[in-house]
Formats: sequence, structure tokens, C-alpha cells
Amino acid sequence: MSSERIKAFSDGVLAIIITIMVLELRPPHGARLSDLAPVGPTFLAYVLSFLYVAIYWNNHHHLFYAVEKVNGAVLWANTHLLFWLSLLPFASAWASDTEFARIPVALYGCVLLASGLAYSVLVAALLRAQEGESLLHRAIGGDFKGKISLLFYVFGIAGAFVAPWIGALFYVGVATIWLVPDRRIEKRLKGET
Repeated sequence: MSSERIKAFSDGVLAIIITIMVLELRPPHGARLSDLAPVGPTFLAYVLSFLYVAIYWNNHHHLFYAVEKVNGAVLWANTHLLFWLSLLPFASAWASDTEFARIPVALYGCVLLASGLAYSVLVAALLRAQEGESLLHRAIGGDFKGKISLLFYVFGIAGAFVAPWIGALFYVGVATIWLVPDRRIEKRLKGET
């Protein structure tokens, strides 16, 4: 089966996730710049969560560019990833509404960790669905960034219980690592042509 429908569905879900997150941003009632201060925590949480959704969308796009076929396991693995990403608006709102308290920041990290694990499951399902030595097999390799990200999420969750800013620092660190998209597939495609 083709990957076009799964890509279109995923794009739609990710767009809805971003829309839900932006709805948490409510304009202040005053007209002074200082009236924006209470919106600060919500804005910071939105920026980080938006960045994460954009990172997943970008890498999902690259991943599916190299996919030749999908099966039922891939459909469920993709849905599993979208489920965890759909919890980002909730986790983001709770963290910002509590001004980044320990448990909400740790929960935010749990959602990020679960999303990262779900992405790994999706990659594994896609690799199993491809025949022989596919472009995807040749491009994926060891996935160092993916593995270090999962480790950083665990450190972030644990750090959030010590001080929420420690957890947030790890989460921002992972996002920073992924600001440069995963180029393994692009490099492999250029080498194939």
C-alpha cells in the first residue's frame, strides 16, 4: 500500500496539534508591553512545543520520502506516534499554567520520551515493511541523535524533580540537537542519483 494517505493524515493531525497549542495563547487585556508578562510562561511552552511538532513533522517527511511501502504495522506505529504527540498541548498547558512546577515539567518530559520511543517504533516498523536492502535501510544507520535524545529525556524527567529548570534544559537541548534535521535520507538520495 502507498504511503500517501498516511502522510496526508499525519500532516492533518500535526496541524491540528499546533492549532490546539496556539489557542492556549490568549492576548492580554491591557495595551502596555508589561501586560504581556503573564503570557510569558504560556508563550515559552508554546514555542518549545511548536518546535517539537515541527521537528517531528520534518523528520516524518524525510522518513516517508524513502519509504516504498507501508503495512498495517506501520499504520498502527504511526498512529501510536500521533497519539503521544497529541498530548503535547495538554502537557504544555499544564506546565505553563503551573509556571513550570516539578510534576508538570516531568510529565512534559514523559510525553516527549513516549513520542521519541513511538518514533523509534515507527522507524522499526517501516524498516520491517521494506523489502531487501531498501533506501531506508541504507539511510537509517545507527541513529545516534535518536538514542541520545531518549537518554536526555530520561535525564530531563529525573532533573525536573530536582529543579524544573534542569528538566527544561534537557528538553531544550534535545530540540537544539534536532534543529538541524536528520539528513541521512537526503544524503543517501543524493548518492543514489
